[in-house]
Amino acid sequence: MEHRTGLEMFCTIDEKNRKLRYGYTTGSCAAAAAKAAVQMLLSGEIVEETALLTPKGILLHLLIEDIRKTEEEVICAVRKDGGDDPDVTHGILVYARVKKIPGNQVHIDGGVGVGRVTKPGLSQPPGEAAINTVPRRMIEENVREVCEKFGYHGGIDVRIEIPEGVKLAAKTFNPRLGIEGGISVLGTTGIVVPMSEAALVESIRLEMNMLVQNGAQYLVITPGNYGQVFSEEQMNLDLTYSMKCSNYVGETLDMAREMGICGILFIAHIGKFIKVAGGIMNTHSRNADSRAELMAASALRAGAGLPVLRQILDSITTEQCVDLLLQEGILQPTMEQILGKIEYYLGKRAGDQMQVGAVVFSSVHGELGRTGNADSLCRLINKNREE
Repeated sequence: MEHRTGLEMFCTIDEKNRKLRYGYTTGSCAAAAAKAAVQMLLSGEIVEETALLTPKGILLHLLIEDIRKTEEEVICAVRKDGGDDPDVTHGILVYARVKKIPGNQVHIDGGVGVGRVTKPGLSQPPGEAAINTVPRRMIEENVREVCEKFGYHGGIDVRIEIPEGVKLAAKTFNPRLGIEGGISVLGTTGIVVPMSEAALVESIRLEMNMLVQNGAQYLVITPGNYGQVFSEEQMNLDLTYSMKCSNYVGETLDMAREMGICGILFIAHIGKFIKVAGGIMNTHSRNADSRAELMAASALRAGAGLPVLRQILDSITTEQCVDLLLQEGILQPTMEQILGKIEYYLGKRAGDQMQVGAVVFSSVHGELGRTGNADSLCRLINKNREE
């Protein structure tokens, strides 16, 4: 008979009208493994499945794997299922190692494969295991529930281990966040909703908050890898306080304003930031494109004739548009139009309390231009290096 976790009826619909199934977090795995391990420790009996009520209110029924049991200690694992979310932790085993200790506390720590926090600004203080607040609470509540059931009033030591976490950490944000030695035990609801934009935005917030806690006043922000490489190789900038924002330009500005950031310099490929010139603050292609149309509008303002405008509108990439403008000798005035609009829309979203500028580049032709306040932002950013 097929095992049923309790998530069979839950799904979300993506932009292509496909059903994507829910999964459960590493935090749920850790809490379920700890619950089963403590039950085996106190009862002496093998537990092959345990029920876990998640903060989202969904009751999970999770299988217990790799059980190892002595009189003093029990180790067992729950296998992570991320549903249809593209998650590097999908399929890994999350272990709980439990034993009795003096006192009446539930002591929670991380072992092999669970990262250790080294910088302030995260859910846990430096020195602690990267087991976030909600998973810690889930572990403690479930352990205490079992202790009460069996009339045990002593202390319990819970060590969460994720052997594959050491290798997987390089594929996560953890190295940039100052979390060393493994991955984090995460989850605010206990449930993974596939393709969750909220989770992506929250990861940006987390990294930005860490930078602020470590003294950042001015940030260098790139949408992705292209901008990061250009920043490192072509810009003479102190990149101590740099990060990526993916497609979430607007949300990034909102968060920076909330956190009291003084200024942001965006360094972005023309293919991304031409959209910002049209006031588009989420640059993902499923939300908006209009790259050729915006290039053509700017070229028109710069004096382009009808033949080149038609070629721009028929182009496939912004790099092709740049080539056309260069051939016509109007790349510079067109970029002035584009950068003026970028500066306007960034400033409108950022408000009066924060300086915002941008440097825009082409993969072929290098830097295409910068907004009027970009140079002053560069100087302010490099002050940290000079001090």
